[in-house]
Amino acid sequence: MRLFQGIHSLILAFFRKILFLWVRTDASGNSAEALGLDPEKPVCYVLPTSSLSSRLVLEHEVIRSGLPGATEALPVKNGPAHSFFFLYERPGGLIRRRPTPTTTPEFEALIQYGLAHPDEDVQIVPVSLFWGRSPDKEKSLVKLLLSDTWNVAGRLQKLLIIMVHGRSTYVQFNQPLSLKLVIDEYRHSEERAKRKLARILRTHFRRVRQAVLGPDLSHRRTLVSSLVRTPAVKEAIRETAAKEGVAPEKVRAKAWKYADEIAANMSIVTIRFLEVVLSWLWNRIYNGIAVNNIKVVKEVAQENAVVYVPCHRSHIDYLLLSYVLYKNGLMPPHIAAGINLNMPVVGPILRRGGAFFMRRSFKDNPLYATVFNEYMHVMFSRGYSVEYFVEGGRSRTGRMLQPRPGMLAMTVRSFLRDHRKPIVFVPVYIGYEKVMEGRTYLGELRGKKKQKESIFTLAKTARKLSNSFGQVALNFGDAIPLTDVLDEVHNSWREEAYDSEYRPAWLNSVVDQLSQRVAANINAAVAVNPIGMTATVLLGTERLAMDEKQLIRLMDQYAELLKAFPYADTVTLPEGSGKDWVAYCENMGLVERQPQKLGDIIALEGSNAILMTYYRNNIQHLFALPALVASLFENKDALSREKILFLAGVAYPYLQAELFLKYSADDAEKVIDQWIDVLIDQGLLITLEDGRIGRPAEGTEEMLRLRVLSRFIIQTLERYHIALGILRKNGSGKLTAEELENQSTLLAERMSILFGLNAPEFFDKTLFRNFIAHLKKNDVITTDDNGLISYGDGLDEVADDARLVLGIEKRQAIQQVTMLDA
Repeated sequence: MRLFQGIHSLILAFFRKILFLWVRTDASGNSAEALGLDPEKPVCYVLPTSSLSSRLVLEHEVIRSGLPGATEALPVKNGPAHSFFFLYERPGGLIRRRPTPTTTPEFEALIQYGLAHPDEDVQIVPVSLFWGRSPDKEKSLVKLLLSDTWNVAGRLQKLLIIMVHGRSTYVQFNQPLSLKLVIDEYRHSEERAKRKLARILRTHFRRVRQAVLGPDLSHRRTLVSSLVRTPAVKEAIRETAAKEGVAPEKVRAKAWKYADEIAANMSIVTIRFLEVVLSWLWNRIYNGIAVNNIKVVKEVAQENAVVYVPCHRSHIDYLLLSYVLYKNGLMPPHIAAGINLNMPVVGPILRRGGAFFMRRSFKDNPLYATVFNEYMHVMFSRGYSVEYFVEGGRSRTGRMLQPRPGMLAMTVRSFLRDHRKPIVFVPVYIGYEKVMEGRTYLGELRGKKKQKESIFTLAKTARKLSNSFGQVALNFGDAIPLTDVLDEVHNSWREEAYDSEYRPAWLNSVVDQLSQRVAANINAAVAVNPIGMTATVLLGTERLAMDEKQLIRLMDQYAELLKAFPYADTVTLPEGSGKDWVAYCENMGLVERQPQKLGDIIALEGSNAILMTYYRNNIQHLFALPALVASLFENKDALSREKILFLAGVAYPYLQAELFLKYSADDAEKVIDQWIDVLIDQGLLITLEDGRIGRPAEGTEEMLRLRVLSRFIIQTLERYHIALGILRKNGSGKLTAEELENQSTLLAERMSILFGLNAPEFFDKTLFRNFIAHLKKNDVITTDDNGLISYGDGLDEVADDARLVLGIEKRQAIQQVTMLDA
């Protein structure tokens, strides 16, 4: 018997070597750590359907990855001779097909073993295998035959699939199931235990296949034509024809043209081509891609239509997320791209990679709006994954921009029309150590006109490929089920009837809350890197320079501050210490070293001083609350805890709105109170005998830490005081919001020059506009029918308290311009 088994193993090993002369695999989850295996319990792998090629690939991957061996026997009498089994027999024999799938004897023997040995357990690891991962395209019979689809291939078809797609085989190992836990409640019935485990495994394999292959894709021309035939588009054609006095046929042709302009044409061949090209590109310009919390996507993608909502920092974002998803066994999403990217050469490639194109604005073109809405509805109702940027455009300052409601509103309205397929939003933080467009952003912030995208600007960008841009981090945040937001805002939404034109009165509230949660969850998944830490500390110094040893100590201490009160579980911190981070920034050419006998000085010089504000702004929200507390001690030796909580509480709603902090207004006071305790524990604040909170003595290391910490946020608070000062100077009922915005911007620009502030966003009009809008939202100010701003006595009290954070020079500068009394 052993001789026979030995010969059998040698034959299989020979077949495996023959197979892998051609086959190449890419695997995920293929480590004991990733699977969380218990070394004390036996492991058994399970594949869905019996297949010699699948068995050989499994054995190869297990051996290559150093996992517990698939060729080892389990302690199961009459069970699998090796540590793997197939759930079902092949559905067809040589002569006829079986009407229903039949479980294998090895599977049934494993159940019998589990029932007979209630104290023993086996870790069952489901393994999914995909030959090429190609979604169906109703276009080519050859592709249909040779694509790995939802159907189980016959022997001849499987051979052809391996020949065509064997070099891009994907293997996914998934979290193990406990045999004992699954069958415990059915120990009295072998049949019911067998049905339960089979059902769990069958459901698991179906969900993985949905996540990896995605739903079936229709032929693009068929999809485009079907959009024009939808009732909503037909009605828009009739209305447009009547309004413009044009023949319906001409309007219908225009609608077809719009649909053709919009629709993606996803091609697995293009995706594979991009995978090869992008692998080369990332290795050339980046020192690696750090991916964190990918398990969130793998879980939600199995049963939901996923909407990926990344922050937007670079044009590379489009490619990076799709690449990471594909490499991790998930179908790349359809991506909303600006029509400006639909340029020669680039546009067709992006379209075949999953991009669909949208115009910047189409509120004055109801026909286009209707066609686009119907296209989005098809995407969501068929369960496609979609990606769009809620910010609308790339952030030039490194901060999260205010979300735009358009795409979110379309998504909500589509779901209300047809909510059979749940929609889940997955926020994604993409963090660059050195953003490729950094120097371009500097020019735009200084007033240079944004350069229009073209094939020529792309050629210019290609010259940068010889540079190193550090590492990229891609962190997935906590998922947001759309039904949760709908239930919170309007819990009777399921009882109402919707069509393509219906816009309920509560829709704006849903979109507003959804946009804030998306932005907050993106920021809660931030990746802190060495450049961000170095920028934050150096920009907190008066002269943008510091003794190297002191800089290293401060960075280590502020990193400890983040660890002492973590902002969120999804935040990632850099490896190493302050010493490593300084050396890294120097190597990247972002800081200058000035040798000095008493100790080298690290400084920011020239354009780097402004560029580094971009990376500081990436992580500013993490330090916002401790820095806010620290800023209250700029001009005060001591304050009562109640006064600190009051002042911080007054500023919090505006910081939350600007930095998308995750804490609700109700939770903010408790969190600020906790930060006070943390700062006391860290020695940055002290408790006085009279119970008040005081700052450390001048000239101490602790006072330096507190002062630098306060500067992480103080420019934001100064901006608020500028707007309040101008408003008080003019008086109630004298200025419109637009006038206040313009005057605030001018004064901020003047102060930026006078005090050498290297933060372009300090006089950003948009930030003043949002601050004024939130003053109105919080009922601090009101506007009359003429748009003039009115306010009460409460504003004076808030403005006086806010002056605690301003130094004497800046107070005087504001007073000179606004003519306020000292």
